[in-house]
Amino acid sequence: MALSLPNLYPKGDAYGIKYFVLKTKPSQLKLSFSYRARAKAALNSRLSSVEIPRQWYNLVADLPIKPPPPLHPKTFQPIKPDDLSPLFCDELIKQEASVEQFIDIPEEVLDVYSLWRPTPLIRAKRLEKLLDTPARIYYKYEGGSPAGSHKPNSAVPQAWYNKMGNVKNVVTETGAGQWGSALSFACSLFGLNCEVWQVRASFDQKPYRKMMMQTWGAEVHPSPSDLTEAGRTILQMDPSSPGSLGIAISEAVEVAAKNADTKYCLGSVLNHVLLHQTVIGEECIKQMEDFGETPDVIIGCTGGGSNFAGLAFPFIREKLKGKINPLIRAVEPTACPSLTKGVYAYDYGDTAGMTPLMKMHTLGHDFIPDPIHSGGLRYHGMAPLISHVYELGFMEAISIPQIECFQGAIQFARSEGLIPAPEPTHAIAATIREALRCKETGESKVILMAMCGHGHFDLSSYDKYLQGSLVDLSFSEEKIKASLAKIPRPVS
Repeated sequence: MALSLPNLYPKGDAYGIKYFVLKTKPSQLKLSFSYRARAKAALNSRLSSVEIPRQWYNLVADLPIKPPPPLHPKTFQPIKPDDLSPLFCDELIKQEASVEQFIDIPEEVLDVYSLWRPTPLIRAKRLEKLLDTPARIYYKYEGGSPAGSHKPNSAVPQAWYNKMGNVKNVVTETGAGQWGSALSFACSLFGLNCEVWQVRASFDQKPYRKMMMQTWGAEVHPSPSDLTEAGRTILQMDPSSPGSLGIAISEAVEVAAKNADTKYCLGSVLNHVLLHQTVIGEECIKQMEDFGETPDVIIGCTGGGSNFAGLAFPFIREKLKGKINPLIRAVEPTACPSLTKGVYAYDYGDTAGMTPLMKMHTLGHDFIPDPIHSGGLRYHGMAPLISHVYELGFMEAISIPQIECFQGAIQFARSEGLIPAPEPTHAIAATIREALRCKETGESKVILMAMCGHGHFDLSSYDKYLQGSLVDLSFSEEKIKASLAKIPRPVS
């Protein structure tokens, strides 16, 4: 049935979409509530057809070879649940060691998720047009959460489980501030005190992230600080240390271990964090089905691995079943290339050696990226589960320098409208590479990309690029060798 639009006359055509101009003044238009509701429903139809997943997916259950266990930092023996109790609440310890395929999401967590989930899957038609590629590019956008990234997907359940465990205070680390912001937000909802150690370089470069955390009630410290033994030790060696995630983790872990009413929360790397993020991929599988598409290539950035795992793990499950066979590609910065330049070995998750030893791709636990690296993704190691999947051959990894990443980000922003956080610029750059290869070969591949957050609080990095002061960091073999020499050797 044709829709009559008596108050509009045709004006033009943009990107194949007709647009109109009002004949009538806005004050003369009266839209009924039911009309507005129907219009909103039509606009949201792509989202409303997919529900928020009610279970998290655990890839460990489906792997043909189980990942190596974490080891106690002093005995070098496989860690026991009781060993983790000073740091984590009971439910998160259970999830960390779980081999169940699916874990139910609590109703209280689903209720908070509903503030921004499900998140949209968007076809990047304007980017395709800009690149003149036959490829079809889709991105799963996580920037609509209150904190502006995918991080609340794990922050909310971690805060909830700690609240149910009668924990009063939680402590954590953050690099660029996305995780710290997410946990601060989650704690504000559940009445928990939150204390954050932020990597000094980011603390200085990104004051608005600090302000976000403080707005949600968190106490924020630059790391290294003089508040902990770990921080004081670093400052004695280097009073101007730019900090690292490994150092910030040491400070937060030290505080949690010394205070019975305090637990530690982590924004990436560990199994339970990756588990919570699988809501991304579970939604995306159904959304791709709605588009009638199957991805040929799946691309995501990797630092610690939470965003990449969240999108990729449910698709790896389908790949293991033989239903699909996409190429799955992790993209990391050349300034901190744990998968492509690190070694697969047991190493500490922090600089001071307080955490369990985890078998992962690592650059060495005291590796510190150069502070002029603007692309985020600064962690010295890769999530053990992603490292294991990489070793099994279910995915590949590449590294890309930061100028190419920001070039891609500008192309994306000027075509799709969204300004990406520095982290997903790596995925954007890799997606553009793949799309241009399709232009050369004539292949119409379906490329699925993880777009894990917006860059509204990262504009200083864009300013450096636009002013021409951003530089690519040369990979220092000597720096890596020195750091790798300090990795413990508990097993061969």
